[in-house]
Amino acid sequence: MPLQALLFDVDGTLADTERDGHRIAFNAAFREYGLDWNWDVDLYGKLLAVTGGKERIRYYLDSFRPDYIPPNNFDDLVIKLHEAKTRHYIRQLEQGKIPLRPGVKRLLTEARDAGLRLAIATTTTPANVSALLKYSLAEDAEEWFEVIAAGDIVPAKKPATDIYLWALERMHVSAADCFAFEDSANGVRSSADAGIKTLVTVNDYTLDHDFRGAVAIVSDLGEPQAPSRLIQGSLNGHAYVNLAAIHDWYENA
Repeated sequence: MPLQALLFDVDGTLADTERDGHRIAFNAAFREYGLDWNWDVDLYGKLLAVTGGKERIRYYLDSFRPDYIPPNNFDDLVIKLHEAKTRHYIRQLEQGKIPLRPGVKRLLTEARDAGLRLAIATTTTPANVSALLKYSLAEDAEEWFEVIAAGDIVPAKKPATDIYLWALERMHVSAADCFAFEDSANGVRSSADAGIKTLVTVNDYTLDHDFRGAVAIVSDLGEPQAPSRLIQGSLNGHAYVNLAAIHDWYENA
């Protein structure tokens, strides 16, 4: 069966959103609520071991702030903090502060022109996905994707396979007919365990992750004038990630 669909993670994959996007927005939300919490670059790298913003807040308090005494309405506070963080994050997108990673728009355009189906599989909230696509890709970019699987629509977040299985079910397509793009160990475990061949594009936070199960690891998707840097595996003679390279991985990996 020929390749039918490409599925994309969002944070760290479509755009380098974590360090100078979500982290900044979390800190702004904390200040808004009068909290003395500050997630610096190194600390945030540790917090990324947990997927999901609300889950990350709880992990931070459990692991790094045992001195914090939660109020009686703590569950409501976590929800409000996450809502504020989303608001601050979207404002950054509206201001054009979070561009797509190299090669992303090119590859998505190539895939659409070739008639491949596109989907999103992410643990970030739907509002974050919509804003990133609108302000960093194109006004109508949400319409480029047949399915957007995001946020709390499944019970378990990555590295569980739930989000990918949900997307596959909605698309009525098998994992064997798809190809995925991820940037983290949790992401690869999620997609590969779901049976989807997966390419990794690393970022500063994930360089040392265990990407067992990936077909290859590259610096980014690259452009004709700025080739991808191969970290592990093979680009099969291609200078950057294009549809020909993807078909080679899909057929031979």
